[in-house]
Amino acid sequence: MKSILRSICTLLLAAAAALPVTAEEKIELKWQMWGGNANKAMWEEIASLVNEKHPNISVKLELSGWSDYWNRLPVLAASGQIGDIIAIQSMRLPRYYPAMMPLNGLIEKDNFSTEPFESSIIDGLSYEGDQYALPYDLGPWVMFYNADRFEEAGLELPTPDWTFDDFRAAAKKMTDDDKWGFALQNLDFVTLSVAQGADYMDKNNEFDVANAGYRAAVQNIVDLVVKDKVSPLFTSARSDDSARSRFTSGNAAMMIDGPWIMVGLKDQVDFKMGVATLPSGDKGTRALTAGSGFGISAQTPHKEAAFKALKVITGPEAAKILASAGRALPGRTAEQKYWLNNAADGVLFASESLDQAFSNSSPVPINDGWHEFQSLISQYIPLALTEEETVESVLNNIQNQLP
Repeated sequence: MKSILRSICTLLLAAAAALPVTAEEKIELKWQMWGGNANKAMWEEIASLVNEKHPNISVKLELSGWSDYWNRLPVLAASGQIGDIIAIQSMRLPRYYPAMMPLNGLIEKDNFSTEPFESSIIDGLSYEGDQYALPYDLGPWVMFYNADRFEEAGLELPTPDWTFDDFRAAAKKMTDDDKWGFALQNLDFVTLSVAQGADYMDKNNEFDVANAGYRAAVQNIVDLVVKDKVSPLFTSARSDDSARSRFTSGNAAMMIDGPWIMVGLKDQVDFKMGVATLPSGDKGTRALTAGSGFGISAQTPHKEAAFKALKVITGPEAAKILASAGRALPGRTAEQKYWLNNAADGVLFASESLDQAFSNSSPVPINDGWHEFQSLISQYIPLALTEEETVESVLNNIQNQLP
């Protein structure tokens, strides 16, 4: 009897072994991202990492121009043609998060740790308690300066503890008939105000731009144009382009921007360039950070596969590729050294200033009225800069129009 059972078992095992092995389902994920041909090969290299790690998953990259990407995203979502993986910028999350699925459940199920990332950008890519994306880059706003202009004016270079008064004094000394000490732009009324210790939102994350602290900080910035005359007037939301061109040409000695422009910027200037934290108020250094990452479409039928891919394209190897090319200051702290060795090479005090900023940073405070706020700043602040209206009147007007 036992020999018969053994024979049957042997036959069953042999039959099972002869059955065809079912391969894992082949899945192609669509990854939508902004960008152009200059960076296409780099992003495709990162996409290929997914297939190397997970042979049954392939990722097809779709790039769009910057403006086209944001204009098309809601259209694609409405028509059901949105990708499985989509790129998102932290400051645009309140507008676009409905097209994305919260990652909390997948993160918890996978026991995935966000500890390797800078905490400020993890917070920046979450909204109302839900994590919508994992970061690939980030940066705090910092002061870029022309070190040659400082030297010509007999000034010491900015230190991590410099104040708004120090900044104003330096800008005044570097301003003459045909050159400016500073190039003001639209977003400075957020970043430079917060650096002074002001807040434009209340504790409930609602706009409160008429409060005394924010009003005083904005007045200080307006006075750079109106009283101190250290910066030219800006008249449009594209003030960042104008400020950058003034800085790279040597016409303006200082401007505010993020590390994302550093690799290109240092190749455009013919002077010694440095970076400092933003000048502080009486509360010490305060820095705002923003960045970008990748999330998963709420419509994808491949949530698990998309999360596997997401971990790869925001993983250490992908971060190293981006950082080594100078394309992005990684959201992953361990890989930031590759960016510093490339994009920041030769830029005075870049590493020290970024460390100081990160240690005193928080994500840009935003809610679903953020884009309206930016538009209103661009529309009404020039009225204060031309002295057609007071700062108080302008901020009250903005407050009354915010949602």
